[in-house]
Amino acid sequence: MVTPPASPTMTPAARKPLSLLLLSLSLPVLLLLLSLVFLLSHTTFSLLICPLLPRPSSSRRNATSTGTSSASLGVSMDRTLLAFHASPPPSWRNANGTTHGTSSARHGVSMDKNKTVQAFHSLAAVPPPPPPLPAAPAPPAVNKMSKKASAKRNKSLLKLLLRSTPQTQQFAARADELFAAAPPCTGRFFMTWLSPLAQFGRRELLVLESLFRWHPGACLLIASDTMDTAGGMARLSPFLHLGLRLAVASPDFAYLLAGTPAESWLGAVQRGGVSPGSVPLGQNLSNLLRLALLYRYGGVYLDADVVVLRPFSGLRNAIGAQAVDEATGRWRRLNNAVMVFDRGHPLLREFIAEFAAAFDGSKWGHNGPYLVSRVVAARLRRHRSPAGIDDLTVLPPRAFYPVHWSKIGGLFVAPKDRKGERWVKAKVENIRGESFGIHLWNRESRRLEMEEGSVVARLVSDSCLFCNSSMFLKQE
Repeated sequence: MVTPPASPTMTPAARKPLSLLLLSLSLPVLLLLLSLVFLLSHTTFSLLICPLLPRPSSSRRNATSTGTSSASLGVSMDRTLLAFHASPPPSWRNANGTTHGTSSARHGVSMDKNKTVQAFHSLAAVPPPPPPLPAAPAPPAVNKMSKKASAKRNKSLLKLLLRSTPQTQQFAARADELFAAAPPCTGRFFMTWLSPLAQFGRRELLVLESLFRWHPGACLLIASDTMDTAGGMARLSPFLHLGLRLAVASPDFAYLLAGTPAESWLGAVQRGGVSPGSVPLGQNLSNLLRLALLYRYGGVYLDADVVVLRPFSGLRNAIGAQAVDEATGRWRRLNNAVMVFDRGHPLLREFIAEFAAAFDGSKWGHNGPYLVSRVVAARLRRHRSPAGIDDLTVLPPRAFYPVHWSKIGGLFVAPKDRKGERWVKAKVENIRGESFGIHLWNRESRRLEMEEGSVVARLVSDSCLFCNSSMFLKQE
């Protein structure tokens, strides 16, 4: 009997290649499965587990970084300031054609209207966008109860300030007496003070010193009901004893607004038809009062926290930019802390009309810096050629706002070492040579001491009349 040959699939030699083949095919599949399992588990962890884990507080990180940066005196240097500090000072010419040389650190003004201001005037061709919000100092956080209390105080203040009294009825006579006396004023300056008398302290008196230091023949009218008292005149007596031309008068809103677009608004306020809002009313009334004073008399309005660093001679129909676009060099926001205008200037009338038409007593800055920015931007959109703004000069931030409000604190700190001393000296020389004045942003710096040797203390010491040690003391 013949045995049939064995099947090839039954031999060991034949089974060995098959097992190797199966093993080689299974490895990639296994790796693929492992990869899918890993991806699924990672995704599940990211979506379900990670959100449950504690994270470091962003406010803590911000506080740490802020504290680190604020420790340096360079806190007052923003990028815009660094840019123009690194470049040579421009040659500025006054409107009368005379040039103030920048070689003098104390007296050089150097303003070239055709060069320095050209970038701002070129906005007539391309109107700027509305000023972004917010970039001005934000109001302190208040709860509902404090808002109600503020609104109640505003209503009381409204009745007090807008009523006619024997003192307000003397306003026009006092102003005429000041400005008509011989010899003629070399310049007309205005301030407003609708805050309590107790808040008019050393720093405000130093501002007055700086004004008369550089404008000894000027006339200053302070529109204030609280300063128009025996206590107010006592604080101003050192200036009067020097023979400086200074007067205080309780503002007569009815007289100042007569014939302006805000005359009907004032009537509505007196009838109770306008809500004063929750922002301190003194601030909003000051925004209107400064416009009315300039419109009726013409001259220079100056906030009580602007230290004057040089004469304003040659400035005419000018307002300062607070912020510029770093990419284009064009202004983004104007500020009404310093304004120079001729009597009856049409732009002032537009400002007053905007105040009356768009008044909002609950929006911080709406009736002040944002108002002048809105009106000028609207004018530029209407007049798309440079001829539309020939009667307005927009000065760059370094003219009055060389330091951002959020960084003003660095200028009150005395140098701690040689590096700090070099920085302070450079900063002082730069501001002296570049700025007409410096806004101290009292809302941010009122409680700060002017440390001896700091930038602010050195600037004030160059602009004082009495030059006593009060500049180094804490604000009252």
